[in-house]
Amino acid sequence: MAADDTAADEIRGTARGTAPVPLSVLDLVTVGAGSTAGDALRTSAALARLAEARGYHRYWVAEHHSMPGVASSSPAVILAHLAAHTDRIRLGSGGVMLPNHAPLVIAEQFGTLEAMAPGRIDLGLGRAPGTDGATAAALRRTDRLNEGADDFPQQLAELVRFLDDDFPDGHPYRRIHAVPGPVQGTSPGGVQSPHRPPVWLLGSSGFSARLAGLLGLPFAFAHHFSAQNTLPALDLYREAFRPSGVLDAPYALIGVSALAADDEKEARRQVLAAALNMVRLRSGRPGLVPTPEEAEAYPFTPMEREFVDSWNANVVHGTPDEVRAGLDELQKRTGADELMLTANAHSGEVRLRSYELIADSYGLSAPA
Repeated sequence: MAADDTAADEIRGTARGTAPVPLSVLDLVTVGAGSTAGDALRTSAALARLAEARGYHRYWVAEHHSMPGVASSSPAVILAHLAAHTDRIRLGSGGVMLPNHAPLVIAEQFGTLEAMAPGRIDLGLGRAPGTDGATAAALRRTDRLNEGADDFPQQLAELVRFLDDDFPDGHPYRRIHAVPGPVQGTSPGGVQSPHRPPVWLLGSSGFSARLAGLLGLPFAFAHHFSAQNTLPALDLYREAFRPSGVLDAPYALIGVSALAADDEKEARRQVLAAALNMVRLRSGRPGLVPTPEEAEAYPFTPMEREFVDSWNANVVHGTPDEVRAGLDELQKRTGADELMLTANAHSGEVRLRSYELIADSYGLSAPA
């Protein structure tokens, strides 16, 4: 099957400056101690503008729930906010957790976003809940949590049908339409944008990697929290890949924790605070991202220290030159077609500075 050139162009990015592949941004809308969710959202708007000005390819936000330090529970709402503050950069979800939502609702939300920012919206989908089991049960109004994950391929197929408005005759949803959507173009006097958000599959294991390959979809792997599975998942995706109307060849990006600072010591201080936040999250004590001073004074147990060392081993951090070298090595080792950088830090200013320094180190600049 030959890929549609327009669809492929909306997926594949262009490397800028001396970067080996396109660089993009993953934003968790982190909330630091002493800050509000409003502060975090203002940082996100500023970061999206910076990313656009400096030539980053796309900007995604991720769905999380019941985490005080992560204010990205509603990706569609945040993306509408970011669309109003940008003009060119691609915006998307990295991702929406499909089992948490009715497919029709997602099709309507992202159809609305597409109408707001035509040709700029990506729809990244995950099958995990983005939270703990109890919160997932509250979101889904069911205690049968495995059912949502097991039904993921069927939910995905239903969502794509709503996006394309092509349920077959006799299907119970044949007369149901996601609006905004293609039905408006087929109504008397109707005119509809030719774009529809490209669908990406996200994963941290092999399930979505294989499914993305079989369906010929682009794939995004969560290297930033599942580094041990990165190479096996990418291999599985590439081996399973079948050309589709979307892509002729595999296209895989990986999410990477990366933080650059003006000096190495400051980078270490910042990533220690982010690691303490992960220690608390993994031990059932989620909270706001602590300050570097709090992290330096924290009495880590030997087990916690071991976790921190292991976690930070997969965070590319240091001076801009060190971060660039680390990203180059990671891209070469994985063969990733795109690197999506997430900078977890207590301060919004630190995050903004990190992306600026990385852009400088690669000589990134936005297209004219």
